[in-house]
This record gives sequence, structure tokens and C-alpha cells, in this order.
Amino acid sequence: MNERKIHTPLTRRDARALRAGDRLLISGTLYTARDESHKRIIDLLESGKKPPFSLRDQIIYYVGPTPAPPGEIIGSAGPTTGYRMDSFTPRLICEGITATIGKGVRGPEVIAAMKEYGAVYLAALGGGGALLQSCIKAVEEIAFPDLGTEAVRRFTVVDFPVVVAIDSLGTNLYERNKA
Repeated sequence: MNERKIHTPLTRRDARALRAGDRLLISGTLYTARDESHKRIIDLLESGKKPPFSLRDQIIYYVGPTPAPPGEIIGSAGPTTGYRMDSFTPRLICEGITATIGKGVRGPEVIAAMKEYGAVYLAALGGGGALLQSCIKAVEEIAFPDLGTEAVRRFTVVDFPVVVAIDSLGTNLYERNKA
């Protein structure tokens, strides 16, 4: 297992170099999206419109942060279960997303898209929302404000901790650890 610092954007070449079990500290930009915002992004793509941010070489973090307490820019920001976005993820990977961050297993269609296009699935610490919040240095809401916590946001992060749960070869920590 390697521990490394990476900076966004994350190219397909860089994503292909990551291996299941690698511990990463991400600095740069993450975009947030959950179920409803994923649906809207796919709807935009299917109608020939541009998504609210360039998908190329980007990372989507599955999070619905809690409201910011007084004096903070964001509340607790722990990961949401990744498989809830499985019906949308292959298309977004095809369009340029190189990584997603969540918790829990992913379906075979997502893993197939990761292998085909060179993307990875990163696991963040479930239950560690307060720790992850401390790595978020700036927040900007960029799309779908009517969705509340599911709106698309741009996070600027420093040393955001994740583990490569599934790499672009299809090596899957969840399956490996079951064995």
C-alpha cells in the first residue's frame, strides 16, 4: 500500500496508476453530487446541454453536508453510499469523471466503466464527517440550489483522506477483504 498526496484535476493516466489499498490525501477541487443532482446532470447531457461543471478529469464526492454551524463554512461532510449513484455513474465516467468518492460497494456496470475508461472509486471514512469537514477550505454552490443538501457544490480541499477501494484494473478491496 502506498500513501501519496495527489492534486486535482485527476487525469485518466494518473487514475490508472492508483491501486486498490493506496491511501491518498487529495488537495484541490472536488465536486459534490448525490442522487437527484446526478439525475439532473444526466438529463442535461441527454438533452445535449452542458453539465454545471466540466466533467473531464474531475472527482465527484457523494455527500450531502449538514448546515454550517456559526463561524464555519460547512457542517459535517461524511460520504453517502456509492451504489445509490450506480445507474448514473457509467455515463459520467464515459463523459470524463476519473474518480468518485463514497462508501460501500459498487455494481458491476460501474466497475466495467472504470476498467474501460481508467477511473477509480475512492472510499472516505463513513462516520468521519467532522474529520472530513476540517479538510474542506472553501465551498461554492454551483448548481441546483433547490435540492438543498443535494445541490452541486465545488469544494476546495487540502489533504482530504481517502483509500482507493476499487482501481481501474477492477481490483476491489471489498471483494479482496471478504476472501
